[in-house]
Amino acid sequence: MFYGIIIYVYFFDNKKHKKPHIHVKYSGDEVVLELPDGEILEGSIPNPKMKLVQAWIEIHKDELLANWELAINGQELFKIEPLK
Repeated sequence: MFYGIIIYVYFFDNKKHKKPHIHVKYSGDEVVLELPDGEILEGSIPNPKMKLVQAWIEIHKDELLANWELAINGQELFKIEPLK
């Protein structure tokens, strides 16, 4: 979580979207973003917050992809540093 933005990676979540992705929630809005590029698969959040999330994805893309692999296999994820 950073700047009121909450990032989720769900266990065994490779059925609907099939591609590596994260769920992002901000103030009642939700968007699903593909990894590692941050392209929108579904939903939306305000553009200024989207830019922050996409910058965070760019910085942490390797860690996010590693966590994705852990998550789809039901394994414990490691914490990724928030955007500061």
